Amino acid sequence: MENEKSFAQIMDDLVSDCEYVLGKYLPDPQNMPEGEQYTSTIAEAMRYSVMAGGKRLRPLLIGRICQMYGGRRELAEPFMAAIEMIHTYSLVHDDLPAMDDDDYRRGRKTTHIVFGEGMAVLAGDALLNYAYETAAAAFSAAKTPEETARVVRALAILMRNAGIFGMIGGQCADLEAENNQEQVTGETLEYIHSHKTACLIDSGFVIGAVLAGAPEEDIQRLHRIAHDTGVAFQIQDDILDVTGDSAELGKPVGSDEEEGKVTYVTLYGLEKASADVLALSERALEEFDSLSAGDGFLRQLILKLVSRRK
Repeated sequence: MENEKSFAQIMDDLVSDCEYVLGKYLPDPQNMPEGEQYTSTIAEAMRYSVMAGGKRLRPLLIGRICQMYGGRRELAEPFMAAIEMIHTYSLVHDDLPAMDDDDYRRGRKTTHIVFGEGMAVLAGDALLNYAYETAAAAFSAAKTPEETARVVRALAILMRNAGIFGMIGGQCADLEAENNQEQVTGETLEYIHSHKTACLIDSGFVIGAVLAGAPEEDIQRLHRIAHDTGVAFQIQDDILDVTGDSAELGKPVGSDEEEGKVTYVTLYGLEKASADVLALSERALEEFDSLSAGDGFLRQLILKLVSRRK
């Protein structure tokens, strides 16, 4: 029984489940449709990028919250796969020489190092496009007009949160901020954090509830929970760059300061940053406890996300 398992055991099971879903929906380079053998390399690059590991936080949230509200798994799975494809495409492009120029991610070579820059660009493009193709598969799983309407709404949330008024907008503001550090304000950082990080987390929290037909009041609460959790998550990331342990984090600390980057910590100091993480997390948990459905694991997950050490 799940209530006899530890948080870590449940998390491992859910991550494994997400891996299964991703393997099910990603194109298989060894088994391409007839006449599509010329696309096997891009399929291989897509699979290499997505299956590189990770917390699988966003698909995990979609599946778990859909279940929490009694929704059907068949509707959730395509969105679980799609959101991780979108998240991965953003990482593939972030790693490119024109962006962050990283050679390694999660302990192995980045996509552009293995497949070349051009193929990495195409792999990111392919993942974004295939994500929407995958999410649209939920229409075939819908059994009633009401479920079809839920899929339409979920797809609109997925697309907006990934677009120029969501993650892309946040990445754009972040890129421009790097070139104009002296003009970065608290308002700038709030925009970056709430869009670049929190928007895909919002998709994770909200889409499963929408697909399950959760009460509208709960859906609005989940939007607020996602915002506060996502912003707190990113502020904690800034804190860890100052106070974290390199071995535990798996990356060097102090890089933001070395690069002269304005972060929440450099702007407000460690004390206020820590206090704001606490305030945001308490507000998110208060909202979570007000939902009409509950899940002890998800409540604990919110706490761990904003208090993590890596």
